[in-house]
Amino acid sequence: MTELDRRDVLKALGAVGITVGGGAALLEWADDGDGDPIVTDHERRTLHAVARTVYPSEVDGIGSFVDGYMSRRLRADPERAGAVLDALSALDEYAQGWEETTFRKLDAATQEETLRAMGVAEADPVPDGAPRERVRHYLVNELVYGLYSSPTGGELVGIENPQGHPGGTESYQRPPDGE
Repeated sequence: MTELDRRDVLKALGAVGITVGGGAALLEWADDGDGDPIVTDHERRTLHAVARTVYPSEVDGIGSFVDGYMSRRLRADPERAGAVLDALSALDEYAQGWEETTFRKLDAATQEETLRAMGVAEADPVPDGAPRERVRHYLVNELVYGLYSSPTGGELVGIENPQGHPGGTESYQRPPDGE
């Protein structure tokens, strides 16, 4: 298993231009500034379910990574937060129509099947498009970008130094493995 940690959250946030001072509360969901949570517990757990569906199976620590990354991402951009909540609602509405329950309550195989049936994999990521295009843009692409812009996620696909991660000159000056 590959464990995502606090450092991965900080690096992923840095890749989207968000700096976080003092990481003590990093893994807690931020509020909207008025004390109201940005997302409900149901929405938070639905984000976890989407991430578990689209992240590689060898990744561990998904819940805390998603909490840290998405809570700060949404707090930094209230307009994006509204769009993410809209995409979560569209996903739940689709799941409710076909499976008679919300997306997060489905088992893992049915969650994957639901995203596939909704056409999310083939959809273009269009911010103001059809529901499947918004789910692709605001949920799938956002979560996948967060993962692969982190050092741990980058290592999964052979990117030693994702954008914003120091140490690039050393890696490109070494010959490929086996040479």
